[in-house]
Order: sequence, then structure tokens, then C-alpha cells
Amino acid sequence: MNEAAAPRERRPRTGPRGRSAEPEALADVQAALGALPLRRDLLIEHLHALQDAHGALRARHLVALAALLRLAPVEVFEVASFYAHFEVLENAAPQPPPLTIRICDGLPCAMAGADALLAELQAAPPAGLRVLRAPCMGACHHAPACALGHGLLEHATSAAVAQALAEGVPPSPDLAAPGDYAVLRAVQAGRLSAATMLARLEQTGLRGMGGAGFPAARKWRLVLAQPAPRHLVVNADEGEPGTFKDRHCLETGPRQVLEGMLLAAEAIGAAACWIYLRDEYAPLHAMLRQEIAALEASGLARMPVHLRRGAGAYICGEETALLESLEGRRGWPRHKPPFPGEAGLFGLPTLIHNVETLWWLPELLGTPEGAARFAATGRRGRVGMRLLSVSGRVRRPGVVLAPAGITAAELIEEFCGGMAPGHRFAAYLPGGASGGILPASMADLPLDFGTLEQFGSFTGSGAVVVLSDQDDLPAAARNLLRFFRDESCGQCTPCRVGTAKAVGLLAAPRWDRALLEELAGAMADGSICGLGQAAMNPVRSLLRHFPEAVP
Repeated sequence: MNEAAAPRERRPRTGPRGRSAEPEALADVQAALGALPLRRDLLIEHLHALQDAHGALRARHLVALAALLRLAPVEVFEVASFYAHFEVLENAAPQPPPLTIRICDGLPCAMAGADALLAELQAAPPAGLRVLRAPCMGACHHAPACALGHGLLEHATSAAVAQALAEGVPPSPDLAAPGDYAVLRAVQAGRLSAATMLARLEQTGLRGMGGAGFPAARKWRLVLAQPAPRHLVVNADEGEPGTFKDRHCLETGPRQVLEGMLLAAEAIGAAACWIYLRDEYAPLHAMLRQEIAALEASGLARMPVHLRRGAGAYICGEETALLESLEGRRGWPRHKPPFPGEAGLFGLPTLIHNVETLWWLPELLGTPEGAARFAATGRRGRVGMRLLSVSGRVRRPGVVLAPAGITAAELIEEFCGGMAPGHRFAAYLPGGASGGILPASMADLPLDFGTLEQFGSFTGSGAVVVLSDQDDLPAAARNLLRFFRDESCGQCTPCRVGTAKAVGLLAAPRWDRALLEELAGAMADGSICGLGQAAMNPVRSLLRHFPEAVP
């Protein structure tokens, strides 16, 4: 054998494969984390702490964090790169600007001139800063919205941005509202039993207000049928364009929401409560930390209450993706069954409620009269009341407390002061970005669960966006599909590829209607979760109800 071709002797490896943690990086990470425990389920909190301390997530710090958590570096990198609010940089990359200006490009903000504001600021960005697009910030009623770092600027203009940069974003009002937890005290004193609460909940007919409308009492019974320990999770990650009612509940009645959470926790015998709050609501995060600390100090919280901060992923509003995120992973929806009530957070039976559902509980469970009053309200045979987020071309946008079964026409005239001056009612989204688009001629349909599905639409979480004769409906559909493309978690091919394909098809001068329908059917049939299943609803709505408007 030729000596030059002889195999080289293999030498033993002197260190681990890949990157290894540097002592300086380990020290940086430990200083940033402070007293945060080193647990996998706290990984997203660790990443927030690191980014808050260093302005970005450097590769060396992620490697060091992986070493401290005894994880493979890829497990930390894949989580850090999944969430939009984390900025992952190589070690030698330049430091990002000290402040980023983000302009919301959700449909209500786009209707209010966000694209022009973005173009104006990007053409002449403030010195040393950058200007980027961003998804919905929960300020659709005060559009256009703009974030300066974690400060929210509503009714944004270039002049208002300049003023906020010079003087600071106007401070949020005192968000803590009065409340004495009277119903919770009655439960803990033995004057109100779990069985009585469940009976009153059944009497009200209250349904989950996060979008699916599942009967709340049935959900409690399903979780109670499972062995302890059990968890309760609060889904406060509303992120669909047009939705901001949970923000309203937490700003105007935070103790009411917390009391509702603890009432539900007492009823199911929860071992712990978990609140997953979207990262865009920074003032609410600070306020809730204070309120939770006071609850724990008073002894009213008889189980741990954990507050977790999202990181910019609309998909985490899906309940199983939220559970994955709480466990410190990417927000990938789980296959069902099993359902969260059977095997949820950390594999334990878990009751998941959205904010509005909990907001109602103290009023409904405290007295028989409260439950009876709620059950007696509603229009057209529907039961109860609900909060609706109304934005777009109405005179008075905002959160509306309306009877179940109200129509869009009644909502606009009775609660929103009619259409905005100079605008004629043309169309509306009854259930946010995924709820489809209906014509004004169908504005006499009840906005309630099970009513609109036959028309290819649904009311969902109650986000009503009103469009006028001055709005471009195909442009609205393009805006919504771009949102779904950007927010797809990427786990399943029908959604990941389908949303991108749809955006391309909608950019064509003439839409291929047959291909769009075929694509919509494939996405609805093959996607794992509701994002991909409902993403094409705006397009299907236009093809069905507005054929003359389709290019």
C-alpha cells in the first residue's frame, strides 16, 4: 500500500464537540439571571433576562446558558430563534441600536395609516435608531400603534414619535383597580363551596371567551374527573389583529381577573396557577407582579401563582402551544388527544381559561342573583353578555360590553356611535383575522357561537373590525395573509408552505380562484392547529361574498 494513502491515526478528542462555554460568558449569564432558578421551564425567562441585560442574545451567552441548564446548545438556540422578540447575534456582530421603533402593521393600524408612518420614519430614521414593522400590539382602537422599546405609543404620528423620543413615552395610568376579593374570601371561609360554584357556572351557560366557546362548566368537570395534582393556566397572550379585550380587563379590573383565576383554582383543587402574558403588555406585567405579591403576602393565594412573559409569538395563543412555551420550548401546537384537561402542563391535568372568562367569574359565582342575571340577558335566544373589541371605521372604537346575540349593525349604531364621518359601512370581520370577512348586507346576523359558521365565518374571541366603502378588500386580505405567514410556527407543511404560497398568489394581478380554493382546502384539512386551518378564511370570504371585488 502506498504510504501516502495509509489512514491517519485517530487521536482522542480533547474536548466536547461544538462550542464550549467560556468562563467570561458564564459569569455574564449568571449575573444576568440573578436569583432566577436554573430550570428548563424558565428558559424563556432566562432569555429575557439575558437580552434585557445585554441588548441582544449573543451566541457565547446562549452556549453558556445551555451549559448551566445542562442542555444541548441547539435546544437553547432553537427556542431563542423561534420567538420574534429575541434577537440572536453571533459574537462578532455589531451591537443593535439602543432603541428600536416598531410600527404595528395589523389591519386596523394599516387602515389608520401605519404604512405611511412606517415609510416616513424609515426614510428619515431618528439618529442611531432603527424602524421596523411589527405585528398587532393590542391597541387596534387607538391605531396606528407604535412601540418605542417596551413603551407603547397610541395614535402615533411622526411628530408624536419625535416628542416621545425627546420626553419619554407618556406613563401608563395607575392600573391597579379596587377590589377586596370578597367572593374568594367566602370560598376560603367555607361559605361558598366548589360544588355551589360549579352549579352556578352551569346555570350561567358561560362559555370560553378565547375563541372556541367551549362551555366553562363542562371544562371544569373534565379536569375534575382527572386525578390530582392539577394546574390552572391563564391565557393572556391575545395577539390576533383586532383583539384587545383582555388588555382592557387587566387594565380596568386586574383584581377581578385574579380573583376569577383563584376561584377556578379553588374549584378544581389546583396545585398552582400560571399566567402567560404577552410581552407587548409591559405595564401590565409590572402591575400583575405587584398584585400577585400582595395576594401571596395576604394568604389569599393558597397555591403558587407564576407569572410568565411571552416573547412575541401569536401561535402561543393556541392552548397547547402556550403549554409548550410555559415548559421552556418553542410554541409548537401539540397533537390532540390527549387534551390539556387530561395531560396538559408538565403532563398533568390542566384547566386553561382566557382572561375574559375569568373576569366574569366573581360576578357570576358570588351570588345566585349574579348567575341568574347573566343567564337572563342576551338577544335572539342567546345567553349572557360578552366583551367585544371593536376597531376600524366606527366613530367610537373600543371594548364594548354587549349582550350575546347582538348583530354587527346594532353594535355599530348602539355602542360605537355609528360609522366614522365620511365612511359608509361596507364589510366587517366578525372574529378577527381568522374569522372571515362578511358584507354589510349580512350585518343582521347574531355575533355568537355557532351562528356564522354556515357562511364560512365565526365570531371567535369577539374582535370586530369594521370596513367602509373607502377600504380595499383585496388589500385587507393580503394584509391578513401576511400576518398568518409571518406567525406560522412552521411545524406542519400545510400551514408553513400554504401561507407563503397564498401570499404569493394574492400578489398576482389576477387571482387564480380555483388554485386558491384548492390551497384553502388543503390547509384546512392538513394543518395541525387553528392557525393553518383558518388562515384562508379571509380569502374564501372574498371569493364567496365579494366576487366583484376580487381581481
